[in-house]
Amino acid sequence: MSQLSDAEIADLRAVIAKQKITEVLTRYCRGIDRCDLDALLTVFWADAETDYGSGRRNAVDWSVATVGALKGMHRTQHSIGNVLIHLEGERASAETYCHAYHELDGPAGRLEMVVGGRYLDRLEHRDGEWRIAERIYVMDWNRNIDSTCQWDEGIYATLKTLGSRKPEDPLYGMRGVGGTAS
Repeated sequence: MSQLSDAEIADLRAVIAKQKITEVLTRYCRGIDRCDLDALLTVFWADAETDYGSGRRNAVDWSVATVGALKGMHRTQHSIGNVLIHLEGERASAETYCHAYHELDGPAGRLEMVVGGRYLDRLEHRDGEWRIAERIYVMDWNRNIDSTCQWDEGIYATLKTLGSRKPEDPLYGMRGVGGTAS
């Protein structure tokens, strides 16, 4: 069996780092959509800053305020894709595309707000783990319409396993999955 070259070892380390960073980005979506502040706080360093378009804020303060605001919505779902990660030793930058669905009450009934954008992240590897040190959100588009969701009628009437917030979401009943990491 042949030994791995230095270049192959470096490539393996890069793949592992990129996978760990992708898990951080995915855990962000879980924390936001489940309104799970504990999970969300594992994504950002305590001294991290965010800017979602209305100015820079400490990421912990932003997380607390955002979870509180999202609890007032009926449901959300953030999906990420097109993740590009550039590694520079113990630092990395990432551009991640995001589609975010929100169902909330409006003046004339329920609304669906869908936003498309990108997270521009600077990440740091500290004490053996990757987390976000700085995040800028760039909104590329949005759509706001009256909700057409059906929950208790038609083909959806028989579907009883519905997404929810922590701790009611079925995720938190799954052994080894419902914590901040699996």
